[in-house]
Amino acid sequence: MSDDHPSALTPDEAHRMLQEQPQAVLVDIRSSMEFLFVGHPKGAVHVPWIDEPDWVVNPHFTTEIRKVLLGGAVCEPDSPCAPVILICRSGKRSLEAGRALLKDGLRAVHHVDEGFEGDLDEHHHRSTKGGWRFRGLPWEQC
Repeated sequence: MSDDHPSALTPDEAHRMLQEQPQAVLVDIRSSMEFLFVGHPKGAVHVPWIDEPDWVVNPHFTTEIRKVLLGGAVCEPDSPCAPVILICRSGKRSLEAGRALLKDGLRAVHHVDEGFEGDLDEHHHRSTKGGWRFRGLPWEQC
């Protein structure tokens, strides 16, 4: 992780971090429709980065993440920070959102580089080449 880019994790690395570091938080930043109807990782907290009806960046995103973290939001130089792992559909929005969190002072920010559904395949389908769901990690759907 650089000062302005969240560290990239594979879905398996993110899942392992969540198992090994109980203070870590997985935040699904997709729209409400994606979160509810496409499915989401089990245990993920939902804080949309961009959502309907206006499809603009959530101006309260960092504040909402800090509320999720509660006391873990403030990191002292010699103390550990609660890891924040962001996930979106394919890893692009989570990278952008992670940059915003780092700019706003959070330090332990990561993103799932394959996202929940992964990239499109040659038939324009997702969940066939990568992503949390493709890797067989726990997920649920409403």
